[in-house]
Amino acid sequence: MKHVAAMDGEYFGLVFSRPLPGGFPSLADDAPQNADMWATADESSADLIDLYKRVSDTTIDGLDLTAPGLVPWWSEKSKNTTLGRILVHMIVETQRHLGHADIVRELIDGEVGLRANNSNLPDGGQVWWSEYRSEVEAAAMRFRK
Repeated sequence: MKHVAAMDGEYFGLVFSRPLPGGFPSLADDAPQNADMWATADESSADLIDLYKRVSDTTIDGLDLTAPGLVPWWSEKSKNTTLGRILVHMIVETQRHLGHADIVRELIDGEVGLRANNSNLPDGGQVWWSEYRSEVEAAAMRFRK
């Protein structure tokens, strides 16, 4: 949810010149890699759900579907877009992340990431991934009853 909220913040905020006040600390240049992929002990699910609603609702409610936007990280051909196109893009992103399709896919065939020529995952190496997994697992265990 935190990652989807952060991506919504970029797509519904930055793309339409409507950034969230205060930004996203988990996406800051000095944030640890993948910090937006898991909730810390001081981030409640209610806080993350509220963040998710705030970053997208103000743009969706305030603009027409044909409102122009600019996605600077997309190709030259595609970067000029509309709110309607971004809504479709974010529906796909949300189902992918919140639907846990990545986990199911990895369990089926061992593949991870977006596609063969672009995993869309940090290139941290096996040691980094092992340490990262341990950190996320330790955070999750704090909530175990």
